[in-house]
Amino acid sequence: MSKYWSAVARKLIPYVPGEQPKLSQLVKLNTNENPYPPSERAVAAIAGELGEDGGKLRLYPDPNGDRLKAAIASFYAADGVSAANVFVGNGSDEVLAHVFQALLKHERPILFPDITYSFYPVYCGLYEIEHVAVPLADDFSIVADDYLRPNGGIIFPNPNAPTGRLLPLAEIERIVASNPDSVVVIDEAYIDFAAEAVPTAIPLVARYPNLLVVHTLSKSRSLAGLRVGFAIGDAQLIEALERVKNSFNSYPLDRLAIAGGVAAMNDRVHYDTTRRAVMNSREQLTRDLHSLGFDIVPSAANFIFVRHPQLDAATLASALRERAIIVRHFRLPRIDQYLRITIGTDDQCTALLSALREIL
Repeated sequence: MSKYWSAVARKLIPYVPGEQPKLSQLVKLNTNENPYPPSERAVAAIAGELGEDGGKLRLYPDPNGDRLKAAIASFYAADGVSAANVFVGNGSDEVLAHVFQALLKHERPILFPDITYSFYPVYCGLYEIEHVAVPLADDFSIVADDYLRPNGGIIFPNPNAPTGRLLPLAEIERIVASNPDSVVVIDEAYIDFAAEAVPTAIPLVARYPNLLVVHTLSKSRSLAGLRVGFAIGDAQLIEALERVKNSFNSYPLDRLAIAGGVAAMNDRVHYDTTRRAVMNSREQLTRDLHSLGFDIVPSAANFIFVRHPQLDAATLASALRERAIIVRHFRLPRIDQYLRITIGTDDQCTALLSALREIL
């Protein structure tokens, strides 16, 4: 620890991302990446933006990302979304960072679940925001009544991560309506894999000026490598995010990310085809793991959260690694006997099942 470090740097406990192994020939089921390629239209748009000589790269991108905002607004137009309701950033993690600084830094502590996306407490440490970790129920569900108390803001993923459990939209609305003086942030990184007809909270934005919904193109659009995220909310919430963004980095999205993001949002057929393929594989893998004796938390995401009553989770993860299959194990209270398994292709799921049968 250097004497030159600031007091904030000294006390930070950084977020630890999922492992990105350098070895090839692995079945990589640990970071919730989409197993299918992105839209061909997105790939073509990126190539077109680059051009034959890459000459456009000498020019700065649009600092406002207006084309991308328009494409996102068009996708959600039926929910009353306009470009004025959209904020874009370098992945949903950067969007969330601006959210913490612009909308969640108040006198009272913010609330989020005790088992959730582990970047939340990191941002609280970085921006010196007090928080309270609200325990999930024994079945890992979020209890809406626990968020009906004074607070400086509320944030949680839906579906939650790493559990995959979905909170019904009616319960989200109850939380939002009961906290009119606080911003409620719903982090919907995985919502596109939910089976409900209208699971997203975006339709509520028109009725509640204190609601912000955050999305990413990393999961359902297979663009984790481009780093594109966005938020949808009341225009005044978006203005606060823009003020922070323009005080930090006016050009968060490069030209290729904007071009690829626009094309991905416009290719609804590819989006729907791949997300449904993931959902179908999730349901089949869930049935197969049940037959092997696993306990599985109901999931609405592109991953499942599982445990085996007779096998230690760390030992199981190690045994899978020896067979070139990587899953995510969290050494944390309440969930240290669970593994989070990303839904892969059918071939990857078959390889996982074969390895588990051998281990068992």
